[in-house]
Amino acid sequence: MNSAPAHDEPSCSIAASLDIVGDRWTILILRDSFRGLHRFDEFRRDLEIPRAVLADRLRRLVDAGVLVKRQYSEHPPRDEYRLTDMGRELSPILVGLMQWGDRWLGGPDGPPTVLVHEPCGTEVDLRFHCGACARDFSPLEIASRR
Repeated sequence: MNSAPAHDEPSCSIAASLDIVGDRWTILILRDSFRGLHRFDEFRRDLEIPRAVLADRLRRLVDAGVLVKRQYSEHPPRDEYRLTDMGRELSPILVGLMQWGDRWLGGPDGPPTVLVHEPCGTEVDLRFHCGACARDFSPLEIASRR
C-alpha cells in the first residue's frame, strides 16, 4: 500500500496546478494581468509587492508558460508580461474565486467589483453547463472517473 498523500500523486492535476499558481502573490499577479496590467512597475505599484518576490513570481509564470515576456523598450531595456493561451484559460478559476469571496467573505455593501459581459452589460454568472444535456447543473452532480 502506498502511504504517500494523494496530492503527491503525479496524476493529480490540482496539485500540479497549485505548483504553478498556488500562492497569494501569483493569483494577484494573474488578476492584474486580466485587468490589463503588463509591466513590472505596474504590478509593483498596484500590489505593493517586494521587488524580489515579484521578479520570482513573474519568472515562474513565464517558465511555466502562463505568461510570455516581451521586450517593449531597448533603452533602457524593459519587458512586459502577457497572458498566453494557457494563462487566459485560468480566467474561470479567478472568476470563481472572486464570486466565492463575494458570496462568503464580502461585506455588507456588496462586492467591491462586478464582472459584466462587456457587449451587453449583463453580470457574469459562472456555472457548470452540460453541452450534451443543454442544462446547468450543480457541483453535486459531478463524478470523478479515471
